[in-house]
Amino acid sequence: MKAPKTYNDILHRNGRIFLSLGLSVMLLVPFTIWLVTGQMPDSAKLLEGFIALSILQLPGGIVEVATYGPMLGTSATYLAFVTGNLSNLKIPCAMNARQLCNTEIGTPENEVVSTLAVSASTITTVVIMGLGVIMLIPLSPLLNNPVLQPAFNWVVSALFGALGYKYFRGNLKLVIVPLVVMVVLGLVAPGFVVSTLSIAIIIGAVVSVIAAKIMFDKKWL
Repeated sequence: MKAPKTYNDILHRNGRIFLSLGLSVMLLVPFTIWLVTGQMPDSAKLLEGFIALSILQLPGGIVEVATYGPMLGTSATYLAFVTGNLSNLKIPCAMNARQLCNTEIGTPENEVVSTLAVSASTITTVVIMGLGVIMLIPLSPLLNNPVLQPAFNWVVSALFGALGYKYFRGNLKLVIVPLVVMVVLGLVAPGFVVSTLSIAIIIGAVVSVIAAKIMFDKKWL
């Protein structure tokens, strides 16, 4: 007699189903355009673009799964990667919820808390984006005001600065080395950082791990 499925088995099964559905929906857009217009993309250029994007994005995607998976748990990981926007929304929400509920990573309690946090952030994002689309035309004169344009140029920097400080303040010693390395990299090769952000993230992660290991061995932490 076949053994009953565990809770994690069910989560993995459902997660794979919805990941496949999400990928299918994304692929339906170009295929629908192809069927309606009859214009098929050039296969050589399509392959060239696929390889180029894979080289830039695939390493970062693998690192994100390996890094964020243990923090989120099984169900929240599938949900977060289906809906996207992990680093600047899903992960901060899940980590904040974990701190508020005082749960430990890897426990069933943290699994539930992370899932609820990611679900709530996803619903909130959809609602806000829907309201933004509805209010875009009425608010366009205000948003296009030249006085406000400089503020929009600093929104992302302010967002990531605030999110980063939340984690930096816990142990400032761990921040110094990777922060200096990434600032120098940004000053020396800004084009590389902007165009290959996923690779820059990997570099920052490797530097952080090495610096933390050295500090721990020398008992500086």
